[in-house]
Amino acid sequence: MELRRRSFRPIVVALAALSLSLTATAQTSSPSSSSNSAKHVKKPAAPLDSGLDAGTVTNGVYRNKTLALSCKIPEGWVLRTDEMNAREEDKDTPAAAQPPGPAASSAGAKVLLAAFSRPPEARAEDVNSSILIAAESGAAYPGLKDAAQYFGPLTEVARAQGFAMDEDPYEIAVGTKTLVRGDFHKDVGTRVMHQSTLAMLSHGYAVSVTIIAGTEDDVEELIDGLTFTPSGK
Repeated sequence: MELRRRSFRPIVVALAALSLSLTATAQTSSPSSSSNSAKHVKKPAAPLDSGLDAGTVTNGVYRNKTLALSCKIPEGWVLRTDEMNAREEDKDTPAAAQPPGPAASSAGAKVLLAAFSRPPEARAEDVNSSILIAAESGAAYPGLKDAAQYFGPLTEVARAQGFAMDEDPYEIAVGTKTLVRGDFHKDVGTRVMHQSTLAMLSHGYAVSVTIIAGTEDDVEELIDGLTFTPSGK
């Protein structure tokens, strides 16, 4: 069944615009100077409409009790979760004037975690590795029955962004959960951006975990930091 959403713009794809920083000369920027370090931040949990909490980050680990999910954030990475959620909530700023980012609040969507290996505005020659955990309301996708369907519109938009899917989405076990995974890549000059998205349906939301990195090994290493516990069943 073809699954579409009006004015569709998946937040997992929008992350790509922030994740790659290419310039001839690398610029240095201290993570603590422009955002919070993942090692020391504790973000208070904020309830979502369905009872899905926003989760917390403590000592470099994101935890969401509702989803029974934890995600390791590499040391020195910076968090931009609040900024990415607030971007769409600024009603005084014309859409054309806003920087690229996820359409979080306007479509029942919420960024639960946005972590970067460096601040997105700190340009360098390599891919800015990123982790994005997001939840989009299932009500925005009439007929959505399983996570595999979520990759229909996702793939359509990914291709429009210049990404190619490596193979058809497939199931993957992460701890006690079985998710659907889709792998993409995009050639950027002499470099390749690798993106993997893992998706599941939970509490009335399509929950996605998107990893972006410069190599497949780096992607796998970040995915290895994901854990689900039995309480999430």
